[in-house]
Amino acid sequence: MDRSLPRVEQRLVDLEIKASFAEDLLDDLNQLIARQQAQIDALSRRLDQLQEQAAAGETGHFRSLLDELPPHY
Repeated sequence: MDRSLPRVEQRLVDLEIKASFAEDLLDDLNQLIARQQAQIDALSRRLDQLQEQAAAGETGHFRSLLDELPPHY
């Protein structure tokens, strides 16, 4: 039975190490998801603004080069 005790202890240490790495990975993934959600929220707000501008007939600062005459005309 003396031989099995160190083996069990080593397995327990290995499991603790794996759990620690899994916890770190989970924290990293949670941070990534939070950043992505913030980006999605910002893009959604911008899309809403653009849709409101389009509905109101505003073009904003965008002008087509086809609508402008060249300087020599």
